[in-house]
Parts: sequence; structure tokens; C-alpha cells
Amino acid sequence: MQVHNKHIIVTGGASGLGGACAALFQSHGANVTVFDQKPEAEVEAKRGQLYKQVDITKEAEVAEALLEAEETNGDLYGLVNCAGIGSAKKVLSSKGPHDLETFQKVIEVNLVGTFNMLRLAAEKMKSHEPEETGERGVIINTASIAAYDGQIGQAAYSASKGGIASLTLPAARELATAGIRVVAVAPGVFETPLFASVPEEARQQLEALTPFPKRLGDPQEFAELALHIFQNTMMNGETIRLDGAIRMP
Repeated sequence: MQVHNKHIIVTGGASGLGGACAALFQSHGANVTVFDQKPEAEVEAKRGQLYKQVDITKEAEVAEALLEAEETNGDLYGLVNCAGIGSAKKVLSSKGPHDLETFQKVIEVNLVGTFNMLRLAAEKMKSHEPEETGERGVIINTASIAAYDGQIGQAAYSASKGGIASLTLPAARELATAGIRVVAVAPGVFETPLFASVPEEARQQLEALTPFPKRLGDPQEFAELALHIFQNTMMNGETIRLDGAIRMP
């Protein structure tokens, strides 16, 4: 699917991986809508991008925002789910067991929020006429290498991203009859606001662990893969690691 003149929604699109995707898709002629939780006044204005302050875990809020987005940018053909949060807490520490509230919050935002967007966006995509290829839409979800190589303190985050990876194939199989492809990307360690608080020593260790290139990933590289997924019709039902061959010890 070519993205020119296609309406594509990017969640978490105000910064980081989502921000890079929104900018790249727009540069290729897509009608981009950004969903993010930041107040509009705090978001740098991007010419040509429609912005909606949306909590992706809220059904009614997402449904209303989708309707308004289609009224402005036309039928929905693409969704890139980048919205997410992190957590660093041990299952059992000197302070006691991992609090349930934090675990539930991470699962709610990362996994439930992703599924909420996927199901409601798929309903919109199914309602319009397909391309000549038979495609009606493309959905890209963001997993993580933490789904496979989760570290101490990442129980909640790894569980949420593992859920996204596991969701990919059954969703792709089910939505195939509607001409909707579903792919997940599992990025490694990327230069994003979520990673900004990591101490320099830890950052250097992670760079050293990456076989090649020995650096953090650039959000632009994530965006370029997302664009290719849209353009390559055979890419479906897979979770793609984008990590410089890093395998966390």
C-alpha cells in the first residue's frame, strides 16, 4: 500500500518513535492524525498534521476521536501504535512485592490501549472499498525486545510487550478476510524520551552489548521500517526485531 493521500493515525505521535513515523509518513504525502495524551498547547505544531488529545484506553474517547479524524482526513487506511509507558520495579524487592497498581497501569496502557486502537481502527478500515491489491488497511503495533529478553525490573513492561507480540498473528489471521494486515515491530534500545532518564553508564553498557551498529537506535530507522511495512504487501502476521542484533543477557 502506498501512503500518498492515505489517512494514517499514529498514537504516541507527539514525540519519539511515533513522532518520527508521523513526520516520515507526512513527508510521503499521507494525511496524518496524531493521537497523544499531551495537551495540544504542549505539542509543537506540525503543519498538516491533525492532533487529538486521546486516552487510548478509553473506548468512547477513541471512538469519538476516530470519527472526527475521518471527517477531516478521510477514510482510515493505516494505524501505527506507538503510545506506551515504561516501568522499572522488581517483582520482589527489599521494600516488598511489586505493587499491583503499577503492573495494571502498564498492561492497561501498552497492551489494552493497543488492542483498543486496533479493534476500533479495524472496524473503520473494513467499511471502505479496498485497493486494487485487496488491501483495506495496515496496522503496526510496537512490541519490544523486552518481550523476549526482559530484564530484572521489567516484569510489567515485558508482559505488556509480550502480549503485543502474541496478539500479532491471531489478529492478522482474523483481519485477513477484510484485507487488513497486522505487523508488530520489536525495537531494541532507541533514543527516545522514554530512554532519556537512563544513566550514562547504563547507556554505554547497552551500546557495547549491541553487535552492530554500536549505538542506540534512531527513531527515523523505526519510521523507515514502518513505511516499508506499508509498502510491502507480503509483510503480515510477523513481529520484526529492530535491534542491531542485541540479545540482552
